[in-house]
Amino acid sequence: MDLPFIVATLTRRGLLTPGRPIRVASQLGALRKWGWSLAGELRQAAARDPGRTAVIDERGVELTYQELLDRAERLARSMRAGLGVQAGDRIGVLCRNHHGLIEAIVAAMLLGADAVLVNTGLSAAQLTTVAEEQALRVLVHDAEFAERVLGLPAEVHRVDERGQEELIAGALPGDQLQPPERDGRTIVLTSGTTGTPKGARRPTPHGFGPLVSIIDRIPLHTRDTVLIAAPLFHTWGYAALQVAFALRATIVLHRRFDPATTLAALATHRCDAMFAVPVMLQRLLEVPPPTPRPPLKVVAVSGSALPGGLAPKFMDVYGDVLYNLYGSTEVSWASIAGPADLRQAPTTAGRPPHGTRLELLDHAGEPVPDGRVGRIFVGNEMLFEGYTSGAHRETHDGLLDTGDLGRVNAEGLLFVDGRADDMIVSGGENVFPSEVEDLLAQLPQVREAAVIGVPDPEYGQRLAAFLALHPGETLDPQAVREYVRHYLARFSVPRDVIFVKYLPRNATGKVLSRELRRYYG
Repeated sequence: MDLPFIVATLTRRGLLTPGRPIRVASQLGALRKWGWSLAGELRQAAARDPGRTAVIDERGVELTYQELLDRAERLARSMRAGLGVQAGDRIGVLCRNHHGLIEAIVAAMLLGADAVLVNTGLSAAQLTTVAEEQALRVLVHDAEFAERVLGLPAEVHRVDERGQEELIAGALPGDQLQPPERDGRTIVLTSGTTGTPKGARRPTPHGFGPLVSIIDRIPLHTRDTVLIAAPLFHTWGYAALQVAFALRATIVLHRRFDPATTLAALATHRCDAMFAVPVMLQRLLEVPPPTPRPPLKVVAVSGSALPGGLAPKFMDVYGDVLYNLYGSTEVSWASIAGPADLRQAPTTAGRPPHGTRLELLDHAGEPVPDGRVGRIFVGNEMLFEGYTSGAHRETHDGLLDTGDLGRVNAEGLLFVDGRADDMIVSGGENVFPSEVEDLLAQLPQVREAAVIGVPDPEYGQRLAAFLALHPGETLDPQAVREYVRHYLARFSVPRDVIFVKYLPRNATGKVLSRELRRYYG
């Protein structure tokens, strides 16, 4: 990424605003010494703005950047002295969104240990599998998960919230922590919507490039107040945390997402921005908007596809502030759609940001023409370093396979048709369930929709539509089929229409297809 572009973007977003020379020097020194990990980002923020509020959570905890750093350092010293944590060990973090999760991740990195971000939706059996596969030395967890961690291997030290506070309070005075011999890595678990989640090693940024790629297209500014509703254990929530630290923002966190509580917090703290997943926007639209409206300038979403019609509905209520980032645990980001893009094409994933390459390739590795469906390959500075199991994804000319299929229109906008393994072949025709989902989501009676492929003795596969309706609404299955037939080809019409109270989702809002397939035995 060229230096003039980086400087121009940092200037626009307020990161090059002059400050007290001694603090600016200390800030740059922290980055030079500790690098661009989450620990380095926290250190630079504490050096430049030590008294600025770093995090506010719903239990009344409010910490400055210096206080947050001090707590993370004390936790790191106690983990090293009391639990024997060393560089190269792995520390699991099973927490909802609150300051303790941040402290645990930073403490791991201060010691050169890897932080494994554990999905709070995992079952006890899945958690045990993750602990064994990732060879966890320590698991830091919220009190609510006490029963779920009982079956962990005996060699895993379990630290609950009270234990974490005791470690912080009991830290012995000692020399300042020094940068470890190896950088600690963040290991994010893939969504696991179809099976056991895999650990993906996230790289450490090497400069301003990754930050600039995001804030050039999403207008976040230094010292903004940001509510992160997306789970911090998810790639998107973690990215929001990294961006917030870099911007020395004030971060507002709630352990669980609740629409009314979130709207109240946005207004109370006068939040400039919110990071969320698409299903959260749907929930916000189901409660009356406050008066006056929250002073939001940015609502950034990622993690799953935007259902058809959701973007304009949300912007009609909260203004043209919506930004949709398409990416994955493996490729970080691929493209970003701004408000104008989403007004023009509500389901678009937008365009690649500066410094990102995106190509649609056929199965022979050749580019496909505009409008044709191809495999989405991405290249940027933050491609993952492989799965902890040793497995890798396919690459082509420095680009990584996302596992998704998509197309680009004549205006250069990307549209994601879905996972390559989600595409079904019904009677010899290729069908993308996402196209049908987007159409069904536009029915006024429908609260949420999911479409999957199921076995069919005659056609090989057929479509099954699962619909959750708004309270008091009804729909006739045949009317649903006729509606789809009116807009799409006959092979896109779901032969099965099943009404459910709600769609099963994981903690990041993705629909759990495996749960829906249980309807078929």
